Amino acid sequence: MTDPNQLIEDYEQRTAALLDQAEEAKSQIANLTGAATSSDGAVTVTVTAGGALLSLSFGHKADDMPKDRLAALVMSTSKRAQAQAVAQIATIMAPLIGDNSEAMQFVQSQIPHIDVPDEPTPQAPPQFVVNEEQQEAAAHQPPPRPARRPAEDDDTDFDQRSLFKKEGGW
Repeated sequence: MTDPNQLIEDYEQRTAALLDQAEEAKSQIANLTGAATSSDGAVTVTVTAGGALLSLSFGHKADDMPKDRLAALVMSTSKRAQAQAVAQIATIMAPLIGDNSEAMQFVQSQIPHIDVPDEPTPQAPPQFVVNEEQQEAAAHQPPPRPARRPAEDDDTDFDQRSLFKKEGGW
């Protein structure tokens, strides 16, 4: 016959271990973060599972980017980071409640779906074309280079007089 005191003690140990695992999972979920970098390396963000921005940094490519495209890139990269953080919830909970359990189905139903937009694509500046010939020529030409400022002539003398001679003699 099985000792009832031993059964209760085993049950209490399993319950305490399960409670420890639940507290660990709760802590991990509370501290979840996600990080993402845009495909061109211009933007890197770290966010919480709720989407709060923790860090934001810009790569060299961000310097040459129009502000509206850079803003859109920050937003799309943040959403990808948030989706990454939220996806970790099921991974944390699986050892505790099982991969295919009803409890896991409930947890997954409570995880918000994050719509991750595509990264914005750079748009070429509009080119105005008057006729078809210009349109065809414009399609095969590289964009014009910006004009360079002319170099200043350092040899220009503003005063032709000698510094050591006074006009009209000494």
